[in-house]
Amino acid sequence: MERVIRRISAISEFTGKAASWIILPLAFSIGYEVFSRYFFSAPTTWAFDTTLMMYGAYFMLCSAYTLAKNGHVRGDIFYRNWPHRTQAIVDLTLYIIVFFPAMLALIWLGLDFFWESFVIRETSAFSPYRRPIYPLKAAIPVAAFLLLLQGVAEVLRCIIALRTGRWPERDAHRLDEPEVVA
Repeated sequence: MERVIRRISAISEFTGKAASWIILPLAFSIGYEVFSRYFFSAPTTWAFDTTLMMYGAYFMLCSAYTLAKNGHVRGDIFYRNWPHRTQAIVDLTLYIIVFFPAMLALIWLGLDFFWESFVIRETSAFSPYRRPIYPLKAAIPVAAFLLLLQGVAEVLRCIIALRTGRWPERDAHRLDEPEVVA
C-alpha cells in the first residue's frame, strides 16, 4: 500500500514541479508589461490575458503536489490534538463524502467546459488580443484528475493510520519547511 502511495505521490510531485516552471514566463510577462507601461507608456494588449491564464494553470496544476506535501490550508485548531486514528477517520470520511464527488464532478464538467470552448475556439473577451482560452480550460479536468489520483493516495494513508495508529511518513519535506543544505 505504501508503494502505491509513493508512486502516486511521485506523479503529483513530477507534475507539480513541471507546472511550477510556469512561474518563469509568468514573471517575465508581468515584468515586461510593467516595464513597457511605465517606462515607455506603451502597455501591451496581451499581458493581462497571458498572466491571468498562466497563473490559473499554475495554481490548478500544482494543487495535487500541494496535497501530496500536506500543504493545503487546514483549520486544525482541534484536529492537531486528536489521536491519529481519529484524524484518519475524519479525513477518510471527508474524502469519501466531499472530496471524491467534487473531483469527479470537476472532471466531468471540466471536460464539457473545455470541449465546448475548444469546438468554438473561444477567445478572451477582456482584451483586444483575444487570446484563446481553451488551453486554460483544459487544465481544469487535468488538475481535477491529478487531485483525484492524489486523493486515492491520501485515502490509503488514512487506512494505514487506522490500522497502525500512526500516519505513514511522506517522502519529502513539508512545503513550509525549508531544506537545510549542509
